[in-house]
Parts: sequence; C-alpha cells; structure tokens
Amino acid sequence: MRVLVAFDKFKDSIPAPTACAVAADAIASARGGWELDECPLSDGGEGFADILTRSAEGTLRRVEATGPRGEPVAAAFGIVSVDRIPDAARAMLGPAAGRPEGSFAVVEMAAASGLALLAPERRDLMRASSVGTGQLLLAAAATGARAILLGIGGSATHDLGLGALSALGIRYCGAGGEALDPLVPADWRFLREISGSIPSPFPPLLIACDVENPLLGRRGALAAYGAQKGLRPADAAALEAETARVAAKVCRYFGQPDELIGTPGAGAAGGIAFGLMAAAKARLLPGFDLVSSWIDLDDRLSAADMVITGEGRFDETSLSGKGPGTVVRRALAQGKLVHVFAGEVALARKIPGLLTHAISPAGMPLREAIAEAPALLSEAVRDALSEG
Repeated sequence: MRVLVAFDKFKDSIPAPTACAVAADAIASARGGWELDECPLSDGGEGFADILTRSAEGTLRRVEATGPRGEPVAAAFGIVSVDRIPDAARAMLGPAAGRPEGSFAVVEMAAASGLALLAPERRDLMRASSVGTGQLLLAAAATGARAILLGIGGSATHDLGLGALSALGIRYCGAGGEALDPLVPADWRFLREISGSIPSPFPPLLIACDVENPLLGRRGALAAYGAQKGLRPADAAALEAETARVAAKVCRYFGQPDELIGTPGAGAAGGIAFGLMAAAKARLLPGFDLVSSWIDLDDRLSAADMVITGEGRFDETSLSGKGPGTVVRRALAQGKLVHVFAGEVALARKIPGLLTHAISPAGMPLREAIAEAPALLSEAVRDALSEG
C-alpha cells in the first residue's frame, strides 16, 4: 500500500511538515509495511518558503527581521535554482522563469509579519506592521535572484504593505515633516506626504495568493479578516475610511489608477498585495495551484493507493477552497480512498470514498486541544489505520 500523507497546517498548533511527520510515524507504527510519501501543503501562508525550497532542493537563508509588533524575529527565505522548479510551475511563474539558469527567491510573509508570531492578546492590526516582510524582500533581492516569489497567507497586518515598502525605501511624513516610522494604521491620520522609491532595478515580484477580496467594502480586507487580527468593532468604520484615504494617496504617488483598489486580491494580507502592486508592479498568482504544480501533487496522487490529509478545521468551505479540500477532490476524482484528520470536522453530508476523523475529544477545551494536537493526531491516525 502506497500512502500520500498531505497535510496543511493546524492553525496555531502544528506546522504542515510536522503534521505529515506525525501522521507518517503513526501509520508506520500501525502498518509497518506501507510505503509513505510525505507531502506538506501550503497556499502561501506558514511553511510556504520551507516547503517550496525543500521540494526544489534549494537552500534556506536565515536573517533577523522585525516582527509585526516591532520585536526581532528569526526568519528565513529560500533560494532555488530555476532548473529545479518543475515545468508546470515554471509556466505559471511566467517570463522570469523562462530560462533555466539563475535562481528564484521564495519569501514567506508569515515568517516575519505573521499572526502566529503573536499571542492572541497581542494581536492588534492597528499597531501591526509589515516592515519585516520588506526586510526579507530586500535581503532576497540582494542575493541576485532573478525574481522573488512571495507567499502572503497568515498575516497579522492591515497596513497596505506600507511597512514593507518602508524597508524598500519609501518614506512617510506628517504635516510638520516629522517621519512616521513605523507607519501603522493607528497613525494613518497623521500621514500627509509619501516620498522615496524602491531600489532600481528590483527583481520581478510574484505573489502567491488565493484570496480574491478587494481592498474595501463588504468583501474587503477589513470586513473579511479584521476580527481575527484583533480589530475592535468600534474602530471598524473609521479604519475603513482611513484605508480608502491612504490607498488613494498611494495610488496617486505611484501613478496608479484608483481602480487598483477594487482589483480582486488587492485586499489580501491586509492589503500588502495592493501596496506591492502599486509600488512594484507585483503580479498575483493562484497560490495553491502554483504549490500543487511545484510539488508535483497530481503525479503523487496518481501514484498513491490511499490519501491522508487534514488541517485544523475541515468543513464545507474546505471542499470549495484550497489545500486539503482540493486534495480530497482530486484524489476522489482518481478513485482513491481518502482519510481526513482535523481538529474539528463539520461536513453536512457523507461523501463516497471519504472518511473523516475529528481528532479532538468532545468537550475538550480549545486551548487544551491545540496544545495536545500532535498527540491527538498521532492517536487518531493509529486508531483509524490499525489492523483489525
């Protein structure tokens, strides 16, 4: 029996590579003769740089960066040879990957500006900055990489990428000429002038992103993601108005049409997609489709007899989204037996060929379930796949 073990992260608990390793160890314990293929998943958030870099046999470079609330964090980005990227992924990357020589840098926003870097009580998008992501981009550019691929999932910010741009050379001033550094949403009301430019030449910037939210409105960045980043309801209306004002100012400074604000995906990761499109002409790519091509997911599914996948919560939206839901759909289409293991399972229907397992015991407090997740996952996999 050949088993593909393809987990995404369990949010705030288990990184995708760790989840795959835990499940693989449990399968080996229960079924010692089975052949295992560990395939961690990412759509641009936590684990993105590590997963893609290791898949392409690249190298990780570790640097010190500024975290979302100003604290120093150890972060890493990847360098991969273009000729090690599978052809299907190179086709998605476009002209920058058209020649086999040279390298690509793979940067992960979550490594420096991620929500997971902050304890729940410190999550406050009014005071969070993406400056650390800009520092990673600058370090990646300094390697001479032909292009930079940036994954932007799991951010703690709603600063339109202004922090990242400040690390690349953009400056912000108040009415009296005072520098606003770092410029976080709590201080946007003081912003009167933008100056400076990003380094020229700067490598082409490609953003892996599955979010289609515009920057503003009922489906905008604040409405969709503000609450999980610590937005207080009383601040929502004023911050939405300031987001519109500052975004218009950014468009004017960089010579971009205001229509950029409404572009699908502009609201991704607190608007960093908007800021990088405005200032660096960044191009958005479908995150999970790119990762799937990069890690040869379809070929690995075809080679498997059984597929094991999962994430923190698996529900109806998982099946219409990316990550494990896409793995389930593709595996079932190939007639594979699929097991899903998740902290919580909330499917309203039975799906032929799909077996689901909630690893958290009923009534277990969430904090305890998060802390015990590796052991719970191991036990659930072992119980489900043991002989007899």
